[in-house]
Amino acid sequence: MSSSEDVGGARHAKALRTLWLRLKEHPLARVGPGLITGVADDDPSGIGTYSQAGAQFGLNMLWTMPLSFPLMAAVQSMCARIGRVTGIGLAANIKRAFPPLVLQGVVALLLIANILNIAADVAAMGEVAELVSGFSRHLMTVFFVLATLLLQIFVPYHRYVVFLKWLTLSLLAYAAVLFTVHVPWGDVGLRTIWPKFTLDSQAAAVVTGVFGTTISPYLFFWQASEEVEDMQRGSQTPPLLGDRPHADTELRRIRWDTWSGMLYSNVTAYFIILATAMTLNVAGVTDISTAAEAASALRPLAGDFAFILFALGILGVGMIGVPVLAGSGAYALAEAMGWREGLELKVTDARGFYSVIAISVLLGLIIQYSPINPMKALFWSAVINGIVAVPLMAVVIVLASSRSVMGEFTAPRSIVLLGWMATAIMGMAAIAMFIPG
Repeated sequence: MSSSEDVGGARHAKALRTLWLRLKEHPLARVGPGLITGVADDDPSGIGTYSQAGAQFGLNMLWTMPLSFPLMAAVQSMCARIGRVTGIGLAANIKRAFPPLVLQGVVALLLIANILNIAADVAAMGEVAELVSGFSRHLMTVFFVLATLLLQIFVPYHRYVVFLKWLTLSLLAYAAVLFTVHVPWGDVGLRTIWPKFTLDSQAAAVVTGVFGTTISPYLFFWQASEEVEDMQRGSQTPPLLGDRPHADTELRRIRWDTWSGMLYSNVTAYFIILATAMTLNVAGVTDISTAAEAASALRPLAGDFAFILFALGILGVGMIGVPVLAGSGAYALAEAMGWREGLELKVTDARGFYSVIAISVLLGLIIQYSPINPMKALFWSAVINGIVAVPLMAVVIVLASSRSVMGEFTAPRSIVLLGWMATAIMGMAAIAMFIPG
């Protein structure tokens, strides 16, 4: 090898190191778990649900986002507070405070719902990648599954999370789509506050789907565990129960991080509903089964640029959503079983934890080659999530309000009230799933 090649290689390595340091030190990289949790909520299956809401009902489903935002943020902030105050995840706290049957039921249903949701997400990613690249959807699905799996298993969390946070920018694609079409903002504001639709079984099903995909159990486990993960990394900060001097600062950070992350998530969902309302619904396209169908339908209506933006957004959030789905189930089962867990640990130090991640993602992949329809898998995951969310939110509220668990750092009354409101609304949504007609 010549000296000029050596110099060129050294310059290239130096440039990569400089880029990495800039990415790592950027303010975005220092944002806490709330941002990733919020973006993971807008996973490909969620995008499909929001697209259907906009396509079927136009502007008349925009109201769901302002209503769901404070409810979602309140529940997630309680989960984050539980993790940071106690120093253990949500499943470990449930194990301490409730009978074994409660934990076993919640974890079993969570794992089933997550695997079905992963199947729907990777199917959507494969379909969109085929639309963009022309390669086989099955080939692209395998690629995305292996990429997310290898990153989670072999890249330390403190490095992997930097890239996840930068991937959150992919959600901006849905705001950009709105620049390709005419938007009557006066009507948008009016319908957000005063929608016009008949509350029949179809409308109830869409509302149930929107709330079910916005307030999801897997996010509860993920955010609590990532607070613990961040706390244990680096300086080994103790739980707030034993670290009163830092409590005010940490609780302020959790409030800002969680509420801003959920706001980003809900504003994006609002934009997805609005973009599909202004394109698909206006053109008479009212039935969307998948996010990929929404992207494909956009092309003749809003042009290639809107199609590419929508498609890239699906791929970006899929790369976040699939690891969060797999990771949340792994945290829950590992805590329930008393295994070592954490994305900072090596595979050899947490075999059970990483095995759950691998099995969850691979089962999601296998469903692509089975008679099970991915969209049917998504439906059943929504049903299970709707069932699990209600008692689980009640458990979260009880834990966050308990002085025996939280000491002096119990959740504020306003947050608890919002949590009970979310539980009541999700309870009604769960019941609505089983009402025929």
